[in-house]
Formats: sequence, structure tokens, C-alpha cells
Amino acid sequence: MPTGLNTGDSAWVLVSTAMVLLMTPGLAFFYGGMVRSKNVFSMLFMSFVSISLVTVLWFAYGYGLVFGPDAGGIGLIGFGDFRFANVRPTDLTGSVPTYAYALFQLTFAIITVALISGSVAGRIRVGPWMTFSVFWVTLVYFPIAHWVFDSAGWIHRMGTLDFAGGLVVELNSGVAGLALAVALGPGIRYRRGEPPQPSNIPLVMLGLALLWFGWFGFNGGSALNDGPTAVTAFLSTMIAGCVGMLTWMFLEWLRARRLSKLGSATGAVAGLVAITPSCAYVNVEGALVIGVVAAALCSLAVEWKFVLGYDDTLDVVGVHGMGGIVGTLLIGFFSTGVVGTAGLFYGGSGALLGKQALSIVVVAVYSFVVTFVIGKLVDRFCRLKETEAEQLAGSDLQFGTG
Repeated sequence: MPTGLNTGDSAWVLVSTAMVLLMTPGLAFFYGGMVRSKNVFSMLFMSFVSISLVTVLWFAYGYGLVFGPDAGGIGLIGFGDFRFANVRPTDLTGSVPTYAYALFQLTFAIITVALISGSVAGRIRVGPWMTFSVFWVTLVYFPIAHWVFDSAGWIHRMGTLDFAGGLVVELNSGVAGLALAVALGPGIRYRRGEPPQPSNIPLVMLGLALLWFGWFGFNGGSALNDGPTAVTAFLSTMIAGCVGMLTWMFLEWLRARRLSKLGSATGAVAGLVAITPSCAYVNVEGALVIGVVAAALCSLAVEWKFVLGYDDTLDVVGVHGMGGIVGTLLIGFFSTGVVGTAGLFYGGSGALLGKQALSIVVVAVYSFVVTFVIGKLVDRFCRLKETEAEQLAGSDLQFGTG
């Protein structure tokens, strides 16, 4: 047994890895229930195929780009451990095997790619989508993950706090979804002003259940141990998700005197998204406020697409983009200082808030620009976007009858 190995921590990380991996099938069901019946299978497939695709890339070179020795010492990208060649079963990251840590981090990359597909649901071809995913995870996700998650990354060294991926997963996927939606242009049904037609609300609720279950591993597992930090993250996740759901329902009732099952599910996701970067840094009161603010601002943000004219089909921008901003920024106010730096409301200075804001801007700009270019090039050479006739017929026809 390697010196320093903690079997309890290792077991928790392995369990958390399985929980986070389950989130991608959960997302597939969540998205699948929100689209028209003619597009259900294509949405399921784009989530599931990201598991296989990103896993191969991760162990081919992704882990090395994210957690390998920093190239040039400036915190932009890792360079080493390609093909996982230099990692042995006995190597440790903290008190857990590096194998377990690498698998845990892999699941974050998988679901981030899958999340983006919701912004262009029902109007992209699956084969070119896989090509887009290869370039995107290589040129966008891996560098940003190195900046934030690796101790040598420049955002990490600057002192920005992001416990479980508010920048890397949530903001990144939301901004990338916006860039891809803008690059491809609106779908035909959006241009016609046709309202969304969810095909299966029970499937959405099943997806929410799997996502919520996996989120405890997503946030709690990021502690890499089974101690108080993991418990704090677990508790904050529960509170923010519940408060987000109730707040969204309350806002729906104020606006339209009715409640919707889809709205309640979206509110829960908004709260869970926002608590992701802050879950270990805030107490119960902070988690409650973050859940309320996230649901309120995300409910406004999902309307932006009608004002600004971009077709974010399943509200990836409004929920994950805005939720990531809210959760990352509010750390500057509500971080208690028990873990990490204290925020303004707990005796800290404004420096932390400035670092959080700067990191949001840099990640958003980089993700948008590079994603937009990738989307345009893949569409130009591989025809990523479906024709109007293909959109009307449904994306599931890409798979034939098999």
C-alpha cells in the first residue's frame, strides 16, 4: 500500500466518480424530454457519445494538458503525461490514487461537452458534432481546466476560488453554447416563432433526479476526502437546489399565476449550477441566498434569447452561463474564510471579488471566441447545421431505423 494512501478518501472519490458519470445519462434524459419527439434520440446520443469520445481524448493527451507539468511556468497549459504513460497505479494525488483523481476529473470534461449540445438541439448533425467536440475539448476545455484546477494554472495561482467547476464547467459550457448558437444562427422553428414543445416531462423529471443525485458527487467529491469540507459542499448543494426550485416556482406564480413542472426543474438546476463553485466556501445562509439569486437572475436570462435574437434551444446560456457567473461572483461576498479566502461579508477585502470577476471575464471571452471559430470552421467544412428540411423532418432521421 502506498505511503499516504487514505482508503476512506479513495472510496469516496471512486463513488463520487460514478455519481458524476451518471449525470451525463441524466442530462441526456433531461434534454431528451425537453425537445420534440423527432429529436429525442439525437439528444440522447450526443450526451452518451461524449462519454466515449472524451474518455479516449482524456487518456490520450487531455490529462497531460490539464495536469501535466506546466509548459513554460506561466500557467497556460500542461505538457506531459501523454497517453497517461508516466502515471503508475501507486501514484497519489493528495491521499487518493492518481488513477482515481484522473477518472474523477474526466467526468467533468464529459458532461461539459454534453451540456453544450442543448444550445443547438434539433438543428445539428451528429457526425460533425463529434468533430466539433474533439476540437472544442482540446482547445477550450483542457486549457481552461488547467488554468483553474491545476495548482500551476494562472487563475488558480491568482487566488480565484472555484471549488467544483463554476468557471470550467458551468460558465464555460454556457458561453460556448452561446457562441455556437450565434455561429450557426437560429433554427427554422425559432425564426417562425414556434413555442417549445417538450415531448416528455416525466423524462425531464427523471433526468433532474439523476442530475441532482450526481451533483452531490460533483461537489462533495471535489473535496477529495470524506471530511468536513465534503459535508459542507454536500449540505450547500442540497439547500441551493431546493431554494432554486422554490424561487423559480414563486416567480412563475407572480408572473402568470401558474406553476410548471419544467420551470420547477429548471429552477432546481439553476440553484445547483450556482452553488457548484461556492459549495465548500459558504455556510447555510450563503447557500440559501445563492439559490435565490441564481433562480431569479437565470429566470430573467432565459428570456434574453428572445430580446437579443439568438437561438439557445434548451437555455444552456441562461441557466449554466448565468448560474456560473452568479455562483462564482458571490463567493467574493459570502465566502466564510473557513475554507479559502474570506469574502466581503465575512471580513475579507474586495480583492477576492475582483479576482472572481476578472476570471469570469477572461474565461468567458476565451471560450466564446475560440468556440465561435471552431463552430464556424466545422460548419464550413463538415456542415454542422442541418438544412431547414432536415430540421423539420427531425434529427432522429440521421440514425435510420436501427
